[in-house]
Amino acid sequence: MTDGPGPADIKPSPRRSARQRLAFVMIAGLLAIIGALAAGYYFAMRPVTLRIAVGPANSDDIKVVQALAQAFHNQQHSQVRLRLVPTDGAPASAQTLADGKADLAIIRGDLDVPKNAQAVATLRKNIVVIWVPPAAKGKGKKAAKITKIAQLAGHKIGVVGRTPANVNLLKMILQQYGVDPLKVDIVQFPANEAVEAIRNQKADAYLAAGPANSKITIDAIAASTRDGGAPTFLAIDASEAIAQNHPAYEAAEIPAGSLGAADRPDDEVKTISFSHHIVARKSISDSTIAAFTRQLFSIRQSLKTDFPLAAKIETPDTDKDATILVHPGAAAFVDGEEKTFLDRYSDYIWWSLMALSAMGSAGAWFAGALKQDERNTNSSQRERLLEMLRTARHSDSTDELDQMQAEADDILRDTLVCFEHGAIEQGTLTAFNIALEQFHNAVADRKALLMSMPQNLQRTATQFRAAGTA
Repeated sequence: MTDGPGPADIKPSPRRSARQRLAFVMIAGLLAIIGALAAGYYFAMRPVTLRIAVGPANSDDIKVVQALAQAFHNQQHSQVRLRLVPTDGAPASAQTLADGKADLAIIRGDLDVPKNAQAVATLRKNIVVIWVPPAAKGKGKKAAKITKIAQLAGHKIGVVGRTPANVNLLKMILQQYGVDPLKVDIVQFPANEAVEAIRNQKADAYLAAGPANSKITIDAIAASTRDGGAPTFLAIDASEAIAQNHPAYEAAEIPAGSLGAADRPDDEVKTISFSHHIVARKSISDSTIAAFTRQLFSIRQSLKTDFPLAAKIETPDTDKDATILVHPGAAAFVDGEEKTFLDRYSDYIWWSLMALSAMGSAGAWFAGALKQDERNTNSSQRERLLEMLRTARHSDSTDELDQMQAEADDILRDTLVCFEHGAIEQGTLTAFNIALEQFHNAVADRKALLMSMPQNLQRTATQFRAAGTA
């Protein structure tokens, strides 16, 4: 009997290598799909940083946005964070957004809106206040008292703030009342110089535009009070007509006593208002803007103690004829139609599962094909084993018997591999073992017979068999 093959002589079966490669490909594909889903979830849920253009420096707007940015950063599970892009004011912020250098911007609704901008929220509403200081006592002939906007022709009007937008606003109001702006001397005072200019009587009347409780406006009006006299507030009676002709403005009223004292004004005064908006670029994804809008309104109330203006943030106008069209993401939040993670990515998840199912079906088909190939090969090997059994019973050479036994060992190894892979069943393996046992018995009996025969008889039997086959 010869020794079986050693460990170094055993080579992997080609069928087993193919199965291993298939298993590796299936596992790699499964891990790739799981990794893609995990990566998609990570990128979908990671915080997105949006650049927001706001100005000017030290203004209430920039202070509110700074507070929002800090609150967003501190909020757990925040999906959006803010990075400030300081500008010189609302017009510069609008241009920054138009140039693509910001994702969000604080703009004035009565100025040109960038074509790539859509509304996200109304940051605040502003009212226009026009007033005339009381005449100073003891200074020559008493000037005619101004009580109506139409009487401003020929007078000097001071505009609080450096922005040209307020000057254009004044001109628009004057034109509505038939006053030629060229017949009016308009001078601007920076907000930090307005109080001193008003005390020094630098103009006959003043205009300020800002929030109803603006400290700048209230301080400017307070500076107009002199010698116990109260300023006269000029009503914009044509507010409805202005709003009709200029959609960026709305008719409004200044409540009595809302400007720093009970007699400021002493009765309601008609005026116009306009809004500062938070706008976003159209290209920003709906889900990102929806998340920003949700976070904005969730922390709005928590900031009102330190920043009263934050409590005045309102949802945008979602009407199709709105002055500034609303961003679809903000509209989804306002209308309660914001999509969840599954809503947004259900198609991707479904296709991933379909791909996984297809891979499983393909793997099962390949596995079945490999098993069929192994079954066919095993059937051929069983036939070869039975053929070797018949040959062994008549063999006259121990070398031939040794070769057949080595081949039988290879067949046994392949059969066991087939059984491990499920290509053959227990009954088939039992039948194979019976045939293998018969073969080994036949080899052992034939070798014992050949060993007991004299050498000359072995040669004669071999020659006789060779002659018979010839």
